[in-house]
Amino acid sequence: MKQVYTFGTYLKEKFGTRVYKAPVSILGFTCPNIDGNVAKGGCTFCENDSFSPSLDSVKPLKGFFLNMDSKENPHLEKQLLQLEKQFELISEKQKREYGAEKFLVYFQSFTNTYAPFETLKALYDKALSFDNVVGLSIGTRSDSVSEEVLEYLQELSRKKEIWIEFGIQSVYDETLERINRGHDSANVKEWILKSKAYGLNVCGHLIFGLPGEDREMMMQTAREAYSWGIDSVKYHPLYVVKRTALANEFVRGEFTPISEEEYLDVLVEALQLKPADIHVQRVTAGIDDDSLIAPLWCRNRNEQVRNINKALKRVGLKY
Repeated sequence: MKQVYTFGTYLKEKFGTRVYKAPVSILGFTCPNIDGNVAKGGCTFCENDSFSPSLDSVKPLKGFFLNMDSKENPHLEKQLLQLEKQFELISEKQKREYGAEKFLVYFQSFTNTYAPFETLKALYDKALSFDNVVGLSIGTRSDSVSEEVLEYLQELSRKKEIWIEFGIQSVYDETLERINRGHDSANVKEWILKSKAYGLNVCGHLIFGLPGEDREMMMQTAREAYSWGIDSVKYHPLYVVKRTALANEFVRGEFTPISEEEYLDVLVEALQLKPADIHVQRVTAGIDDDSLIAPLWCRNRNEQVRNINKALKRVGLKY
């Protein structure tokens, strides 16, 4: 049985110990697809709170967003303090529950290069100053990255493990337009290639089950993403949560979520096509609360992983 090359294995081999991603959510950050800079309303599937870490004792401070036209940021001290508190909470939990010893600070929610450069620099530097932090992983959009940011991340990467994560989602422009993505596939390819030219580690997010896509379209997205030189990949099924445009489409009968059987078939084929040196960070996603509308099989992640391993076993793989 051949083991799928995972991100955890990569980190263990490189650092010789258990390294975990500690997700943080920065107050005041937003997205150019939400604030109207490139589009309005966000991606049709996005209700961004569902992607935020669960931090019951660190409530996000809301009511303001960064002014992208100004280098001044009166909220920076609050952001730095919240970052420190979040990391402390999450890292202690990961130490206690999983035996984590070292960490990547994962800037997860919203678009984490979409802020004035001096703000980003202060946040990245602060995160790297925490005990047992070996690097960063920065979630962003390809239309929200600058050469200045890439140059700085390149500088950091000389001493630390630096990752940049792009939502590729699909290589079909008609799909990206339908989900109100706000940029085209050429833009994603351009900035992934630029990030690689700067020597950065790149993770690509792929969504299977997007509106209007068939199996071959999903496979073509995987093939092209692999060809762009990504180092790691996350696979997601598209699920519907409340308070989203996609939820309205679902209620009107305009969108049918991917079945678990089809997702398993597509995922297994994508993993078989994947070059051996690209490691896998995620094979599925879901949400176990009352915000999930459909498909209900996305509610139980443990059951999903069991079914994925059964499907992989049939082709001689295990995750």
